[in-house]
Amino acid sequence: MKIRSVDVYIIDLPTIRPHQLAMHTIVEQTIILARVMDEEGAEGWAEVATIGGASYGEGTPEAIKVNIDTYIAPLIIGKNPVHYDKIMHEVSLNVRGNNFAKAVVESAMVDLVARRRNIPAYELFGGQIHKSLPVAWTLASGDTSKDIEEAKESLHQKRHNIFKLKIGKGNPYKNVEHVLKIIEAVGDQARITVDVNQAWDETTATYCIEALQEGGVSMVEQPLPAWDNEGMSRLTDRFKVPIMADESLNSLQDSFQIAKHRAGNSFALKICKHGGMTQTKKVAAIAEGVGFGLYGGTMIESSLGTAICAQLYSTIPKFEFGTELFGPLLFKENITLNEIKYENYEIIIPDGPGFGMEIDMEKVKHFSRGL
Repeated sequence: MKIRSVDVYIIDLPTIRPHQLAMHTIVEQTIILARVMDEEGAEGWAEVATIGGASYGEGTPEAIKVNIDTYIAPLIIGKNPVHYDKIMHEVSLNVRGNNFAKAVVESAMVDLVARRRNIPAYELFGGQIHKSLPVAWTLASGDTSKDIEEAKESLHQKRHNIFKLKIGKGNPYKNVEHVLKIIEAVGDQARITVDVNQAWDETTATYCIEALQEGGVSMVEQPLPAWDNEGMSRLTDRFKVPIMADESLNSLQDSFQIAKHRAGNSFALKICKHGGMTQTKKVAAIAEGVGFGLYGGTMIESSLGTAICAQLYSTIPKFEFGTELFGPLLFKENITLNEIKYENYEIIIPDGPGFGMEIDMEKVKHFSRGL
């Protein structure tokens, strides 16, 4: 079983409503699909998502495709995908950075290997611990009344009882008031967290986190810019509410430095930013070793990317802050024939061969650029 080809597609999928972050408002999400095919025609598929092109992460969608086509694909063609960890180590020696590109290529090899063995991909990472995981929903309309209505409807449907509020855009003090009103409305039924997406300076963060902590927020994600580990350390020491590292947490080395200097006391995992599934398990191990809580993060992936994250996260012992794998619920369309299931406030881990998702090539062609 040797790899014959690697194909990369850039897809633009419309969302059901605007999704507001500090750096970008998503109305159409760009995802990158990779297909790895072996000499016998068997396929493995994977996905990573980007936010706002260059708004989040190190690579644009276009750069991810070019770097795979030009630099990574030649290094893996002719190799046996069973040795995906060895292959990715060799890739890392020849290609610096490019974690999103590496992640989607490694995941496609994992899908291919698991499908050839007719097993779920999680069996390649130690086996499943969880059959389902708590899943949060992001309230990101920016309108307090709409967000409260959306939260109440999610609770009524038993779809989500953890809500994250994106509060990095606009006036920080008005955003805090927005959060406190939502806690007042649904805080007795749900857990409320906030994500600042690096938007505050330390002075603003000190004032706002104090108010949020008193108001009952259960976690504050990346309040300061990714480079400001010293400021994150001071905030972590000052407050009881957990401070989560996200944009500052990319490589395995980042995770060690954040843990060593307590530049946060919890980690947001994302397979794409860590450079693949194998590397993500290592980051999770560092968190476990120092007693940090974990959050199963998302880049707003569609059904395939969500299944990849869900399967890997199902092999990790504990997620103190749940997961954020709501991506498929935000899209008008998806690129798989089957859907991710959500029940009783949790995401059900797909358990078919590979990542358990079947690609809809007609949808891929319809939404792909240049096809």
